[in-house]
Amino acid sequence: MIDPKLLRADLPSIAERLKLKRYDLDCNYFSALDAQRKARQIDAEALQQERNSYAKSMGKLIGQAKANGDDVEPLKQRGEQLKHDSSTADAKLAEVQTEIDRLLQGIPNLPHASVPAGNDENDNIEIRQWGSPVELSFEAKDHVDLGAELNGLDFDTAAKITGSRFSYMRGGLASLQRALTQFMLNTHVQDHGYEEVYVPYIVNRESLFGTGQLPKFEEDLFKLEDERGFYLIPTAEVPVTNIYRNEIIDNLPIKFVAHTPCFRSEAGSYGRDTRGMIRQHQFEKVEMVQFVHPNDSWEVLEELVGHAEAILQKLKLPYRTVSLCGGDLGFSAAKTYDIEVWLPSQKKYREISSCSNFTDFQARRMKARFRNAQGKPEFLHTLNGSGLAVGRTLLAVMENYQQEDGSIEIPNVLRPLMNGATHIKA
Repeated sequence: MIDPKLLRADLPSIAERLKLKRYDLDCNYFSALDAQRKARQIDAEALQQERNSYAKSMGKLIGQAKANGDDVEPLKQRGEQLKHDSSTADAKLAEVQTEIDRLLQGIPNLPHASVPAGNDENDNIEIRQWGSPVELSFEAKDHVDLGAELNGLDFDTAAKITGSRFSYMRGGLASLQRALTQFMLNTHVQDHGYEEVYVPYIVNRESLFGTGQLPKFEEDLFKLEDERGFYLIPTAEVPVTNIYRNEIIDNLPIKFVAHTPCFRSEAGSYGRDTRGMIRQHQFEKVEMVQFVHPNDSWEVLEELVGHAEAILQKLKLPYRTVSLCGGDLGFSAAKTYDIEVWLPSQKKYREISSCSNFTDFQARRMKARFRNAQGKPEFLHTLNGSGLAVGRTLLAVMENYQQEDGSIEIPNVLRPLMNGATHIKA
């Protein structure tokens, strides 16, 4: 959640920055609400002070009235009236504060000054490329045809079991997905210093609010028919980041990595990437999450991107890294890099990782803090990144390592996890 102090300090400037994300902040409405809040707060505080002062003197006043033979009932009624007026003023203040909170909850995070302008993914800026796009001496097949010919990837059976946008794997391809997951976890733990965590795959509303999926993006989630308000996780970001909700951390940084399935309704994406594994309702990711000091988060973002890129380099998969423009930037992110892997069948790069700095936006929603040098609680910064999306990495390996006979060569770094196998064959 954006810091309301920023809005009060320089509302026009904040509104202008938010336009980069194609968000129009209603400055007049916020100003009117805030003015109303100030007025009601002054009334509430004045009435509370008067009520407290009268409560302290009430006993003495009643005593004096009794000594003089006067009726004490008006004095009691005065006390009750002040109590009623104070409660009413508090309720009015709470009412306008609730409306301010509702408005704040719908305002996206401020984009960093380095975020390029633009409307959509076509306006993202390429930062670098690694490796050369694979050029095959034969016509490239996509992962769907390759998987079918290997009898290892089956969408029809998955559709029979569940429905569209699910996959069923067997044999070498199922083992390859498992090997990729293990390889990613091992690399991040052993080479990059992350601590592996296992988290629930079901979360409550508070967790989804903390990371910014609720209330704005509920249609993208799978909600369980459960009176407790449970949801399937859209990414491990949600449960891992919420580990420190309502907590004060003494030591930073903290680096976690987790492997989980992810569940997304893909609302609004119908007709896009309906073939294959690019966009599914259930997929797997290895997710990196860091909790850091505010002074360090921009340096850590570059480090995080490097950790994701390292996986692709070890797999020798060509990729490029792009900086997302304002119009393509997520609700909670201040800046995001996407890493896109080369797919020979499409002859273009496709997203395989997204790495973001959320600054204090999520921490403010979660009330996740650390103790600064003066020992006072302060909001920390959160970052996360896919390291990587496992299914998309699997299809990238299939397409980039395909052989003319339809087999898949197994990358060298994965062979120890595949019992020494060098190829996946039909």
